[in-house]
Amino acid sequence: MSNDSPDVQVSFDGNVATVEICRPPHNFFTIPLIQHLADAFEDLEADRRCHSIVLAAQGSAFCAGADFSNRDATPPHRSPRAVNPIYGEALRMFACSKPVVAAVQGPAVGGGLGLALVADFRVTCAEAKFSANFNRLGFHPGFGLSVTLPRLVGVQRAAMLFYTGRRIAGEEAVAIGLADLLVAQDQVRIEAAKLAREIAISAPLAVQSTRATLRRGLVEQIRLAVARESAEQNAQFKTADFREGVAAMAARREPRFTGE
Repeated sequence: MSNDSPDVQVSFDGNVATVEICRPPHNFFTIPLIQHLADAFEDLEADRRCHSIVLAAQGSAFCAGADFSNRDATPPHRSPRAVNPIYGEALRMFACSKPVVAAVQGPAVGGGLGLALVADFRVTCAEAKFSANFNRLGFHPGFGLSVTLPRLVGVQRAAMLFYTGRRIAGEEAVAIGLADLLVAQDQVRIEAAKLAREIAISAPLAVQSTRATLRRGLVEQIRLAVARESAEQNAQFKTADFREGVAAMAARREPRFTGE
């Protein structure tokens, strides 16, 4: 494998590859981390041993998204037309033809939720938390979630999750179709691997072609979506509301937005 990042480890069990995020406890993402994930997915795309993929993470969170408390994570001022480079890397993951099962053992928040929705299926637990908290932070959703979230849960539920930024636990995530299996927390990765093995038993060319039919046009939709998401974010990252949203999150208080 060409991927050699300490933040992303790839292993095989038969025809199932596990791609593991290794930035515990929160697995905050960075541009290099998403690049290495995309590299791993592209390597597995070309590897005939791989029939299915488990996307997993070390630590207490699946992925808590961007760490806005870290100055280095503060979004730079970009051209209004510039696509967020993280979302450009995410497109490479969406383009992978191999089926993916995400093992969501803890919070999947913001862009971390977007990462979980790269997968075809999500195995989770009661302790997990799912949140599209972008509006609560003062900016437009990203990571293609404006396509992937309503595709799973419907436009109405997606709107509620976006507008409120609320966190939902594993039981509700399964109930609304955001996740697929609810198991004990210590069984999440085991059951995700079990599902991936079950998929890997089927004929790989047949599975991949069926998946391509079911997901026809999805990558193109996401490509258009991340261009719009990025443009909206590029403008909103310059606002007082964004600064207030980040400050409120850091202080663990309700934000006081002014629409400016």
